[in-house]
Amino acid sequence: MVLDFKKKTTFALVEVRTIIKKGREEKVWYAIRVTYNRELKVKEDLDARGITCFVPMQYRREERHGQMVKRLVPSVHNLIFIYLTPSEMTEYKRTTDLPIRYIMNRETRKPIIVPSHEMESFIKVAGTYDEKLIYLNPEPGDFAKGERVRIIGGDFAGAEGVFVRVKGDRRVLINVQGVVAVATTYVHPSMIEKITEPDEKRLDNAL
Repeated sequence: MVLDFKKKTTFALVEVRTIIKKGREEKVWYAIRVTYNRELKVKEDLDARGITCFVPMQYRREERHGQMVKRLVPSVHNLIFIYLTPSEMTEYKRTTDLPIRYIMNRETRKPIIVPSHEMESFIKVAGTYDEKLIYLNPEPGDFAKGERVRIIGGDFAGAEGVFVRVKGDRRVLINVQGVVAVATTYVHPSMIEKITEPDEKRLDNAL
């Protein structure tokens, strides 16, 4: 499915205006691909350097020695989000021996930068580690026709996404464009409110 021109243009503007604000570099969220399932190794290295990062994780059940146990594991292998300025990101890539690379925007052919409000919603959901969260790899434009909502209560309060039906349940889906999407557990309609402000206004407020 192809993104319409307006959405591609808006996303490109977000990339540029998020990096350069009032004539200086700003920290932004980079989507980074890690090879050989070393996302936790990269996180350990970033934590040691005092660099903010996020690896989506969740509890999963597995059998060990005849008993079912819960383990906290990466939800999506080889994926990490790193919060740095462009100069700091360049320096980190230069000084680390760990295998990392940018996830590229297919339209602009530049590294994907996740808008701050989008990343906040993603962390509100993925950061709960709920084993019933569903992670998806949607095509561009998927779920674009769903109703945009904000969750106003419960574990996911404050997250914004699209109210859709996934695997038989009504869930709120947060899509990190070009990277990954996560669907909440079932959300009762009384726990959501419709977002009425235009996307362009919300993006401007996030910068």
